[in-house]
Amino acid sequence: MASPNHRLWTRTQVAQAIKSGQTLVIYNGNLLRIPDSWLAQHPGGRLAIQHYIGRDATGEIDGFHSPYTLASRLKNYVVGRVDYGEEGWTPLLPPLETGWVRKPAPGGKWSWVNEAARLPSGGESEFLLIKKADMVDDAGPPLDALEPRPTSLLQKAQHTHALALRELHEEIKKQGLYKCRYLTGYGPEMLRYTLFAVLSIWLFRTERYLLSAVVLGILWHQLTFVAHDLGHCGVTGDWFKDRVLGIIIADLLGGLSIGWWVDNHNIHHLVTNHPTHDPDIQHLPFFAITPRFFNSLWSTYYNRIMSFDLPSRILIRIQPYTYYPILSLARFNLYANSYLFLLGDRGRYRLAELGCIVLFWTWFSAILSLIPSPRTRLLFFLITQIVPSPVHVQIVQSHFARSTADLGPWESFPDRQLRTTTDVSCPSSMEWVHGGLQLQVTHHLFPRLPRHNLKAASKLVKLYAQEQGLEYAEFGFVETNGQVLGVLREVANQVEVFCKVAKAEAEGNLSQGN
Repeated sequence: MASPNHRLWTRTQVAQAIKSGQTLVIYNGNLLRIPDSWLAQHPGGRLAIQHYIGRDATGEIDGFHSPYTLASRLKNYVVGRVDYGEEGWTPLLPPLETGWVRKPAPGGKWSWVNEAARLPSGGESEFLLIKKADMVDDAGPPLDALEPRPTSLLQKAQHTHALALRELHEEIKKQGLYKCRYLTGYGPEMLRYTLFAVLSIWLFRTERYLLSAVVLGILWHQLTFVAHDLGHCGVTGDWFKDRVLGIIIADLLGGLSIGWWVDNHNIHHLVTNHPTHDPDIQHLPFFAITPRFFNSLWSTYYNRIMSFDLPSRILIRIQPYTYYPILSLARFNLYANSYLFLLGDRGRYRLAELGCIVLFWTWFSAILSLIPSPRTRLLFFLITQIVPSPVHVQIVQSHFARSTADLGPWESFPDRQLRTTTDVSCPSSMEWVHGGLQLQVTHHLFPRLPRHNLKAASKLVKLYAQEQGLEYAEFGFVETNGQVLGVLREVANQVEVFCKVAKAEAEGNLSQGN
């Protein structure tokens, strides 16, 4: 009898199995079935898998998983093979994309729930969702809901780009760029962090409290990059070791949850710049980088409506002017998201993280208590929170001015990342300020790649993009910020038009009703 791993599944069989509640993902021609038990434990979060149900996730799986996981763990989920010809796998549309999710019901049974509806669109793109009344339906999504809209993208070209990326990945591994440079990479950084820590302590002891706060803020800014590396398993390469180190640096030294950050950031990497899926561009009522947010979209990450209400209409109008002031206070938003995540019983090491966060506020409060003046104490606190804020500008400037269109499951992993991400060029002397993450394009294609090797890898990625006829976006810091402000200004100008149209439609409906 043939092994079930050798069974050839048709596309129709895959669609019917998904409709029945199975989580099926394609990897290099193999069909993976992910059990519900693993969905709940997946280090990258449940949504990271749900976004690729019925799709070829080869590029994403290769980029986010270690060789050990790919060689020894992945085979446990293989249930067969699929037709993987010259054009690759013909994708299905993940149920999540049309608002269908499976949720546990009383008694332990899982049921399909249709919690959102697709927003009508005149084109092939923008599979956006708006909230609807949750409807439990044991039958699950209809089969036609798993069919993506027709596309102008050439499937063979997309598959060619994906295959070429795998070749590039092998070349990167061959050149040893996955080997972390502890001495020449992290060595100088550890000296810098130690210098900042010692300097901050010395300034504090000599009662130059505000200068001490500035230096402590700079230290937190720099440690953010290390926490980022650890979240991507880009330091030791071992998930457990990197997570423990991440908890120490992010939670204990910075008061932020590494578990929340990984859960959030992985989704950003997978569905970059998608208005209803990417939490890193979902900032209502403060910011909107596309008029699509005027439709009060449903966030599949936050599981709530992003209401375009009166505060949104007011704040979006002035967003080009509030952009930098609001980002300067963004650390408070990180605290809120971190604690809501952990208190919501999420995160594999939530108790350890909660304990370290309590210790963080204990030692930080003790420092504040040593400052004699209440006014100076308040200034010290605010300065330490504001000084690390350039990291928020550095993160959003690589995406806010890029495309927010959704070209559907037809688009390959490299095409999406190159379309939605830009590098920020800077002198070598300023690279430490950016933490190496000015090379966002390469980082998005190979997220586990050690940060200090991104520069060497980016040369190969630029050659890849040139050979494949793809854009590799790269702009200077000032130019990139100008582009972001331009997008914010353009969307702000459209709020007025949107409100006038909405008012006219409302008046028209009212007069018709009379």
